Amino acid sequence: MSIPDVQIYPHATGAAAETVAKHQEPQELVFWAGWFCPFVQRTWIALEERGIPYQYKEVNPYKKEKHFLDINPKGLVPAVEYKGKALYESLILVEFLEEAYPTHKPSLLPSDPYERAVTRIWLDHIGKNYLPAFHRLLQAQEPEQQAKAREELYEAQRKLVQHVKGPYFSGETFGIVDAAVAPWASRDWIIAEHRGYKRSGAGEAWERYAKALAERPSVLKTNSDNEHLIPIYGRYLRDEAQSEAAKAIREGRAIP
Repeated sequence: MSIPDVQIYPHATGAAAETVAKHQEPQELVFWAGWFCPFVQRTWIALEERGIPYQYKEVNPYKKEKHFLDINPKGLVPAVEYKGKALYESLILVEFLEEAYPTHKPSLLPSDPYERAVTRIWLDHIGKNYLPAFHRLLQAQEPEQQAKAREELYEAQRKLVQHVKGPYFSGETFGIVDAAVAPWASRDWIIAEHRGYKRSGAGEAWERYAKALAERPSVLKTNSDNEHLIPIYGRYLRDEAQSEAAKAIREGRAIP
């Protein structure tokens, strides 16, 4: 299927648009976001899971407003403005929310120090193995490159799911590892349609886990309509995307 190259749609659609509409009132926490970004969705999922009050503000990637750049000169999303101070990086933000809003339950981090450490080990695996393999597959142009990246992705998924207690990483409770993976699980249709990927390629346990993540209410309510993601991912499929993640994959670097 041919994918057109058009401008990024300016705002969230579908269920995500309904969620955005509920978070327009001023709050002490301002969530600066790009509806299309899976890294943004990680933090957004955490906000929704924990019921933290926030004001949603969409960042135009082509024309970032002055106030956003004043508080966050890197111009990266996701970012939060908390009592006038800016923070960014998706998983750092999830952990920050745990500390800044301790009374908002459930926590996405285990209370036991050992289990927290195990969680961070697997977050590291996701960042160093799962996501690079996903993006290499997305951007690979030659069939041989695609086959190699596809197997690397399956292997990263198999390793992770060996430690998933089910239905979520820690068992019945949805946590930070699940939030870290969910945006890519809910978008794997793009590599299924264009890169020969199948969830079953990583085994039945991965199929069950990915399905549980993709159907989580916090994931569904932060998803925009797929039709508006297609032009964005077309740039990755042609290996023309200029995001920091795309450039890192192209240059053989870690995703920043």
